[in-house]
Amino acid sequence: MKELQSYIQTYFGLGGNDLLTVQELFEYGRLVRSDKFLQAGQPARSLSFVVSGYCRVYALDQSGEREITQWIAGPSSFITDLSSLIFESPSRWTIEALSDCELYSISRANYKRLHQISPTWPQLEKLFLAKCFTQLENRMFEQLSLSAEERVLKLVEVSPDLFLHVPLHYIASMLGITPETLSRIRKKLSS
Repeated sequence: MKELQSYIQTYFGLGGNDLLTVQELFEYGRLVRSDKFLQAGQPARSLSFVVSGYCRVYALDQSGEREITQWIAGPSSFITDLSSLIFESPSRWTIEALSDCELYSISRANYKRLHQISPTWPQLEKLFLAKCFTQLENRMFEQLSLSAEERVLKLVEVSPDLFLHVPLHYIASMLGITPETLSRIRKKLSS
């Protein structure tokens, strides 16, 4: 719980009784490698903070034959389909554990209760959603403006552990390149 508490304090600036109240709404859980945290078509029932392990967020392409990795979440990341969680709609994404994971999860019902429990939550939620949107904007801009090699370099800089713990074909999919291109770029960078 210490990791979650530290993250909430740093990310949201929440402390004191509000922090303790919010923290108490999260429950500890585990996923075993290959477990599905969320299945496409099902509503998201919780928002989870990853303490350890890695999860992949993906969907099938329009033909239904190829998986497209949208994101890989590691320690100190939140996972859910935010649209599904907030609007109670079917999820677009499947979220699967790539390794054994430890999580702290808040149910949709408790997430909605935060407005009643913490007087500062409406402002904090705006900040949370704005940061999520900003991350998405940055990823879209990088996908459109950076070369494949620049995207790989950026990911190595920001999340070097991914390359140690996640199969390369998932990383390639997330970067919008083929596994062969990723291998070529990695070979070039290591020489």
